[in-house]
Amino acid sequence: MEFIIILAATFFFMEFVAWSVHKYVMHGFLWNLHEDHHTKNPNSFFEKNDYFFVIFAVPGMTCILLGTVFLIPYTLPIGLGITLYGFAYFWVHEIFIHQRFKILRNSNLKYLKAIRRAHKVHHKHLGKEHGECFGMLFVPFKYFKQ
Repeated sequence: MEFIIILAATFFFMEFVAWSVHKYVMHGFLWNLHEDHHTKNPNSFFEKNDYFFVIFAVPGMTCILLGTVFLIPYTLPIGLGITLYGFAYFWVHEIFIHQRFKILRNSNLKYLKAIRRAHKVHHKHLGKEHGECFGMLFVPFKYFKQ
């Protein structure tokens, strides 16, 4: 039971990590890696922004390695929580919202529509300043009402 609680807590904590990294790092000193995500090149499948998948994968894989090989307590559920959040982020951000793979185009689920609206508001700002809606899975209530 402790394993599941740590895994779930890590998963939900990652939303805060993703929000703060997106707001202060991606729209801050690593804007050069994130900028092409806001000014998409229609002729290129990959973006420099994709490096963030690698950057975020490192702590998850490191924790999984520490938990499975060196049996360091709590690192396995933390690593799995980080990795599961990464998969959720990939499905929601890359597949559902940005349609990098042409599946999951439409949904009538209020939650998914709210996620898409919030992210659309985020992309209204093409520059690194004045952004909003930096989170992914937790959506402000106002986007459920529209």
